[in-house]
Amino acid sequence: MTQQTPPAPDPGQIILIDKPLTWTSFDVANKLKFACKFKKIGHAGTLDPLATGLIILCTGKMTKQIDQYQAQEKEYTGTLVLGKTTPSVDLETTFDAEFDTAGITPEQIQEAAQKLTGDILQVPPIYSAIRVNGERLYEKARRGETADQVEGGIKARQVTVSVFEVNTERFPEVDFRIVCSKGTYIRSLVRDLGLLLNNGAYMSKLRRTRIGDFRVEDAHTIEKFIEMHRETSL
Repeated sequence: MTQQTPPAPDPGQIILIDKPLTWTSFDVANKLKFACKFKKIGHAGTLDPLATGLIILCTGKMTKQIDQYQAQEKEYTGTLVLGKTTPSVDLETTFDAEFDTAGITPEQIQEAAQKLTGDILQVPPIYSAIRVNGERLYEKARRGETADQVEGGIKARQVTVSVFEVNTERFPEVDFRIVCSKGTYIRSLVRDLGLLLNNGAYMSKLRRTRIGDFRVEDAHTIEKFIEMHRETSL
């Protein structure tokens, strides 16, 4: 009997997707896995459901590169709104406090953004996937726990914010562009900017535009990638 040569391992590929609103990064990976019949696929860093923009996915042997891509610098654009807060610091949860923004000047906003630039210590938001005492923080938050009630507290971590640009023309909405290191929470920057102004803030829009040298302009929608994959697989 002739011995069959085993199939060569999948060399894999890097896939750039422009994640749509409300999808999780896992949703995107799962959709591509079944639609394109990938045996092995993973994403190089999560993006919140209420954010859009670039995510990198790796298939086959390229999944070994995931840590490398996760470690790269990220760039975001978005909008924060002063004068209100939510527990999640975005629109996943309802408003829980309101503040008067009348005395806030553009110069004060610029100064607060500068204080959050450079190497800083940042406390992750309670609505995050970090595990504390074996449980993800967002699971504690959804049970009603606040950051002050988390046993042992939420540990601050050092991150680097290279750029924190703000545009106050639509005040109390403030458009921003942020360039930062791995592990930076944009919602924490928004929360802390509100605190520096003795006010409150939440994030109404977020888009990831770059990871390292990969840009969202080079990414495909989920539907377009599936269509292209099927055409090349015929």
